[in-house]
Amino acid sequence: MKEKIINKILNNQRLSEKEGFKLFEFELLELGYLARMVRFRMNLEKIVTYVVDRNINYTNICVSGCKFCAYYKSPGSPEGYVLSFEEVGKKIEETINLGGYQILLQGGLNPELPFSFYENMLKFIKANYPQVHIHAFSPPEIIHFTKISGLSIRKVLEKLIEAGLDSIPGGGAEILSDRVRKLISPNKCNSEEWLKVMEEAHKLGLKTTATMMFGHIETDSEIIEHLSKIRNLQDKTGGFTAFIPWTFQPKNTRLNYLTKVNPYRYLKILAISRIFLDNIKNIQVSWVTQGPHIAQIALEFGGNDFGSTMIEENVVAAAGVVHRLKEQEIRYYIKSAGYIPKRRKMDYTLIE
Repeated sequence: MKEKIINKILNNQRLSEKEGFKLFEFELLELGYLARMVRFRMNLEKIVTYVVDRNINYTNICVSGCKFCAYYKSPGSPEGYVLSFEEVGKKIEETINLGGYQILLQGGLNPELPFSFYENMLKFIKANYPQVHIHAFSPPEIIHFTKISGLSIRKVLEKLIEAGLDSIPGGGAEILSDRVRKLISPNKCNSEEWLKVMEEAHKLGLKTTATMMFGHIETDSEIIEHLSKIRNLQDKTGGFTAFIPWTFQPKNTRLNYLTKVNPYRYLKILAISRIFLDNIKNIQVSWVTQGPHIAQIALEFGGNDFGSTMIEENVVAAAGVVHRLKEQEIRYYIKSAGYIPKRRKMDYTLIE
């Protein structure tokens, strides 16, 4: 079986879910070798890309109550907030002054805000900062918007695009297994809804990313289930520009009894993701959760993108993990790992 799987990978043939599951039995360095080979088959040059952007969390008030989140506050909490458009604008101006050209807007599922708030926020940004790419509202937020507006997923997306939405981040996927979701995020959209948002977005011409947060209560087979669902949708739409696997950070969450995933496991899942996802060109490494040195090693395990400068990041930081890199530091780490750093847009068009 192992020899058959290796031959299929070497000959650029698709692995079945059963064969994907068998990858967990491979040695780490075997996986690294195979993932690196696939990476260079899909991305010929020794270029590693990154984007200069900022995460703006417009509200931390959320009714989802995910057990893995250390950032949210319940409605009525004295620590809850909603940023004014002026505060959002100030953050965007700081981003532009630091060479940024994209913002990621993400917030809690706030029951106190009407759908018009989100439309008007996009319109405000586009009117005042038309040069900035708005990468905003992961699928759980979109599903929340359908509930507060009474509109369909498609109609919500059409209105957001009209207001200025440029692309959608792949957050809120966690693990696309409803067994897992019912246990760690019971009030959030299910896996079918997550995939439906992405499918509708792709049909409307929006590019999106896909993520996977692992290292909590999922099984190896559920990781393959997740990867398979992403791969199947990509076959159908071709709308995912990148896949971003990252590790759950237990500190300060209701799952703080779990042991934090070690770099060995991270590199293994990254490599399996690169090998299995034969129709997604880019795999992003996670220096935000792993630190820059493991991220450098991850470039030899299938990664070809260093992610974002993340001028601001609050959600992972709330779980006690704070890695900060300026653009020149990202370029240094890419270069010292033996690669050529290049700025990119969300769709992976090179800027320089």
